[in-house]
Amino acid sequence: MTNIAVILAGGIGQRAGEGLPKQFRTLADGRTVLQTCVEAFRVCPAINQIMVVMHHDWIEKARTLLPADITVIAGGKERWESSWNAIQWLTIDNAQCTMYDDINILLHDCARPFVSQRILNDVCQALEQHEAVTVAVPATDTMYSVDGSQCTMHDVRLVDIPDRATMFRAQTPQAFRLNVIRQADERAIQDPGLQATDDCGIVHKYLPETPIYIIKGEESNRKLTFQEDFRN
Repeated sequence: MTNIAVILAGGIGQRAGEGLPKQFRTLADGRTVLQTCVEAFRVCPAINQIMVVMHHDWIEKARTLLPADITVIAGGKERWESSWNAIQWLTIDNAQCTMYDDINILLHDCARPFVSQRILNDVCQALEQHEAVTVAVPATDTMYSVDGSQCTMHDVRLVDIPDRATMFRAQTPQAFRLNVIRQADERAIQDPGLQATDDCGIVHKYLPETPIYIIKGEESNRKLTFQEDFRN
């Protein structure tokens, strides 16, 4: 099997502050978020190829920070569009990828630069048996189901308290056989009401017959979103 890592870095990350996309923010070791994330995949023996999906305005800057063998392509407006661009590049633009059954794709948020080698190896090992794999950690807080999506609390009403034992918090990478995620995306694109926050959501909705297996995540595989996330 060939394992291709796709680092999704197409956002502009304004919530992180400093007027710079968060993937270019510098971490404590002097490397950027992007460099740290890519390096985690570069040192993993199970990964055969790495791609970075970047906002078109920042592609050249990304290329100056990364080794020459890292492919950098333009992303889309939404996360799923960036994933789709990578899939398109692998299955259409890249003539080397002609046997999709032998290719796995690991879609990872650049904003999670501290993914461990244990997680990456476990995901790649699971892909030897399963067509769809994701990473998650059990929920430790009580979870509320609400009837609204407004940011101001007085607009939201609690309607249910799900059993915490059945709830997990999603992480990445989310990994699939290339032909599976491509087929799911092709179906999703035909849906005029498409709403998707991640690739597992697309596979779950448009290929419901494909089970998605969960690999145990880690709290250290956290997502950098706000300014305060960079202080820890």
